[in-house]
Amino acid sequence: MGYTINFMEDINYNDYFKRQIELWGEDRQNLLKSKKIAIIGSGGLGCSLGVALGSSGIGTIDIVDFDEVSLHNIHRQIGFKLGDEGRYKAEVLKELINSRCPFVEVNSFCVDFETFSSYENRYDLIIDATDNLDVRVKIDSYSKQTSTPWIYGSVEEFHGQVCFFENSSFESVFNINDHTPKGIAAPIVVHIASLQANMAIRYLTNLSVKKDMLYYCFFNNDGEYTVQKFNLPS
Repeated sequence: MGYTINFMEDINYNDYFKRQIELWGEDRQNLLKSKKIAIIGSGGLGCSLGVALGSSGIGTIDIVDFDEVSLHNIHRQIGFKLGDEGRYKAEVLKELINSRCPFVEVNSFCVDFETFSSYENRYDLIIDATDNLDVRVKIDSYSKQTSTPWIYGSVEEFHGQVCFFENSSFESVFNINDHTPKGIAAPIVVHIASLQANMAIRYLTNLSVKKDMLYYCFFNNDGEYTVQKFNLPS
């Protein structure tokens, strides 16, 4: 499916990651090889995260999503194309990442998060790409139990939120209800996922990351872009 094994073996690691190595050096690039992350959800945010992080050199990426591709997903979920309808999102995204980078091990789990958490895998970082507040509470609980930091992200209309959770409690900060997301366009999804991915890369390469701070990013009615920051209680 795509590249042959022989072709992938001919790809030079340092040539593939040349511009990243120029950014932070071989030691940090090699550090990524030992890291293992989980992306929970492979819809809009998950696809963009998969594309951004899947070619970074992270050792292992596990993708969790039990949902299937639908026609209305494709415009904002950049990992999918026409013809993917009815296939498991996690499987399609795994194939895309594999086709872009032979140096990353990608595993797909076509189950819900509760089932996935029972596997007792361990990670350096968990990234939220869901659209469900109840699942985020479960991610937060799991991360506290396993001492694993996680990065929250959400999008709606022309705004989004991002936070690197370490000590703060998600449930104590957010009002958990049955809120149904409103309409959305692709650019804000890619933007918020990009912020999450940058936080993830900085953390995994031992660069500084501001933790337990909520970033609220939005375009107002005049099209002005604004970022508001809120320190979260421990």
